[in-house]
Amino acid sequence: MSDFDYDFFVIGGGSGGVRASRIAAGLGARVGLAEERYLGGTCVNVGCIPKKLFSYAAHFAQDFDDARGYGWELPSTPRFHWQTLRDNKDREIQRLNGVYLSMLEKAGVKVWQKRATLLDEHTIALGDERITAREVLIATGGWPAIPDIVGMEHVLTSNDLFALETLPSSIVIVGGGYIAVEFAGILAGLNVKTTLVHRGPSLLRGFDTELAEAFAVELQKYATLKLDTEVTRIERQADGGMRVFLSKGEPLEAEAVMYATGRNPNSSNIGLERLGVEMAENGAIVVNEQFTTCVPNIHAVGDVIDRIALTPIALAEGQILAQRLFGQSGEGHRAGQRKVMCYDNIPTAVFSHPNIATVGLDEDNARQQFPNLAVYRSRFTALRHTLSGRNEKTFLKLLVDTDTDRVLGAHMLGADAGEIIQGLAVAINAGATKAHFDATLGIHPTVAEEFVTMRTPS
Repeated sequence: MSDFDYDFFVIGGGSGGVRASRIAAGLGARVGLAEERYLGGTCVNVGCIPKKLFSYAAHFAQDFDDARGYGWELPSTPRFHWQTLRDNKDREIQRLNGVYLSMLEKAGVKVWQKRATLLDEHTIALGDERITAREVLIATGGWPAIPDIVGMEHVLTSNDLFALETLPSSIVIVGGGYIAVEFAGILAGLNVKTTLVHRGPSLLRGFDTELAEAFAVELQKYATLKLDTEVTRIERQADGGMRVFLSKGEPLEAEAVMYATGRNPNSSNIGLERLGVEMAENGAIVVNEQFTTCVPNIHAVGDVIDRIALTPIALAEGQILAQRLFGQSGEGHRAGQRKVMCYDNIPTAVFSHPNIATVGLDEDNARQQFPNLAVYRSRFTALRHTLSGRNEKTFLKLLVDTDTDRVLGAHMLGADAGEIIQGLAVAINAGATKAHFDATLGIHPTVAEEFVTMRTPS
């Protein structure tokens, strides 16, 4: 009989924590989980799911406009009701919260919907209750970061945008990463006058440079873009609006200001400091390749370790950890299952307008590693817009090591890019060569067929 109440206790009910707890319970462990805010974490509540629902909503205005080129006469100008979208989104999120709770309970996981803190390496405080666990997982995710500037108390974050009572008529978005550009597309699509301000010289650092440049061209068709510009202070005006002062140029006037300048690991006030758990300057929990901290029974996965902040990454990390701790059989045990996390060739999408998706190396990194690199590009107007008249370009790019003919990376800007790149990610992870792409018949007429018909590098 164990001296502990639980074999495994998870602090945080997001993607990584839920996956780890379910896997561990399926392997016979006694598992508890605490989540103080909402089950499903950032992804379900203030991230992937509501963001993509809002992105769908924003695309309808474009769809109504495009329909005219196909012979549809709309009897009147469509009207958008923000409260309807917000409330319908809330109902779907509440349903998903219930799904997560049901999954955990059916797996045999005891759930506390309250804050948990560590008193020592094996003791967890849940309000006035105390429980003990042999192994502890921290999976508390991240939280939006706002720089310390004058007027910071007036700004919104991406979390706030999902729950606004009313939609602003104009907004300044500060940031140049995927959250910033996604909300620029969403809000502009919902008829909010949108300005994006970024301190850097280009958008989407870490993505292929040419892909990011192609996207910036598209973004400026619906929003104002100010690069190499910093916000110095923000003032609330007498009418409730905002004045945004910049490092160069005239101040901006807008009804609202949103900061999308990154997220910090949510690791403070859990009790880690008193245990001597090593943390990076930004609060990221330092773990080894097996997701264990310097305290041998305390582990961490997901955004709180600040490696790659993607839901599928947290899921994979949580599963690997649980299977290492509690066995290699049971739920999730199948051919191809990861035993050690590999961060190579991870596909990702940005639900911007238009979408971006990518897998593998970008051109700059590919050139550093492979001296004989062939670059294949295709930029064109998608068939849909030959009749809609919309001035939107699709951009595709393949990177190939000519010494081995292996495809090193695939990048796309265009509608449903994530749906297309997901399939290419399988091929690239399987070691596909350019000859394999060339030998594959395209599905005509589609955008995706361009990936198997590019013959001449540029």
